[in-house]
Amino acid sequence: MRKIQIAGVDWLHARIHNDDDVTPETLTAMKSRLPEVAALLPPGFDFSALGYGCTSASTLIGETAVTEALQSVHPGVPCTNPVTAAVAAFRSLKAQRIAIVTPYTAEVTAPIVDLFESQGFEVSAVGSFLEPLDSVVCRITEASVADAVKHVASESPCDAVFVSCTSLRLFGVVNQLEESLNKPVVSSNLALTWHLLRLAGINDPLATHGVLGHQRLL
Repeated sequence: MRKIQIAGVDWLHARIHNDDDVTPETLTAMKSRLPEVAALLPPGFDFSALGYGCTSASTLIGETAVTEALQSVHPGVPCTNPVTAAVAAFRSLKAQRIAIVTPYTAEVTAPIVDLFESQGFEVSAVGSFLEPLDSVVCRITEASVADAVKHVASESPCDAVFVSCTSLRLFGVVNQLEESLNKPVVSSNLALTWHLLRLAGINDPLATHGVLGHQRLL
């Protein structure tokens, strides 16, 4: 988020406890912590939009439940998360066939695939680093992520690629990657920041976001 510099836009952050072991149980355990963490962002600041930055937990907890937890502290503020944002992004891009890259184990990856399919998308290919530890995931290099994107994009025809997980980095390579593949590549962080800005009514083009950075909400 520090890479996105727009006059008049401030990004405020609060941290939530998460376990290093990424499992369905540890991810869903964050649900009860959401209101307390949301309260660390003072309601008097009159936020334009709020986001919860965990893709897999948002999937397992449920998009509606995440929004309800945030709005219990900040009523009426538009809310999003990486999965909701990615769905909005691909609809804006008019992408139907999605290839997915994740860092997760199979039991964490499967619900994300299911969610996209339940939203009417065709998942053309899935690739994963199969890494169970968040402390390792956050050290996966952009070059490794880019290689994984190229791999899943080559497995079967697709309209776009989704890089799932806010611990995976893509900002530094997305523009070159899209030029190489000739298709949009959207990560959890790219989708989340784009969606937060669009929900806040900010439609400035985002040079850091590839093709998505020039899209508005449908």
